[in-house]
Amino acid sequence: MPSFEHDGLTLAYDDITPQGGAERTLVLVHGFASNRMEGWKRTGWYAALERRRTRLVAIDQRGHGESAKPHESGSYSYAKFAGDLIALMDHLGLGQVDLFGYSMGARTVLATALKDPNRVSNLIMGGVGATMIAERQASSSTMSMAQAMLADSPDDITEPMLKSFRQFADEQGEDRKALAACTGAVNPPWSPDDFFALRMPVLVVTGQRDSLAGNPQDLADAFSFGKAAILPGCDHFNAIPHGLTKAAVFDFLDGVEDDPWGR
Repeated sequence: MPSFEHDGLTLAYDDITPQGGAERTLVLVHGFASNRMEGWKRTGWYAALERRRTRLVAIDQRGHGESAKPHESGSYSYAKFAGDLIALMDHLGLGQVDLFGYSMGARTVLATALKDPNRVSNLIMGGVGATMIAERQASSSTMSMAQAMLADSPDDITEPMLKSFRQFADEQGEDRKALAACTGAVNPPWSPDDFFALRMPVLVVTGQRDSLAGNPQDLADAFSFGKAAILPGCDHFNAIPHGLTKAAVFDFLDGVEDDPWGR
């Protein structure tokens, strides 16, 4: 297992270059309660990128997979996640790369682009939408995500979405105390003005039935060079392995090579 040290933590990653070399590098960042193997390898992204002669780098975010799993909420701000990603890029000697994050990973890659925009050629965010920039409505659920992670049994969780995340975490053998801490992190609100200042092309790709994300077009419109792709029939969970997601991402990257933004 390749790993590196940052912020006192050991973080796992994969770095795979196709035989014969690569034409570009895509850094993949998984979502909450997932990991690089479940989020990207099992769902076919590793194989698809190899066929496209793309070097892939995939990290297990802190608290997930084979990376260190602190149990303190202060370890899980978006700034911390972004710092890990930039440190990995430095560790591998990467300059500019394409970034693709899904769900919580989308927030990590956005935080990374805001922190060091010159390192990002193209920014891709999946499983997110207007809820990233709109004021969050108070939840009607009687249970928080942290409580769902710490519940004695998934059978004690009545909210379907929370139960799905808990079952997913159990299936992956994730550290539920670390995940509970992750959900307790305090982050400053996003500023759409900061989004608009970013100059790289941005793709927001989201399932049509993704009730967590909100409208992806609203988020894409917050960027100077943003576009949205809405995936028919997909929800938050089945969009990652779906061929429509791969097609949207690859079409976006291929289009960027033609420089439609006139840079």
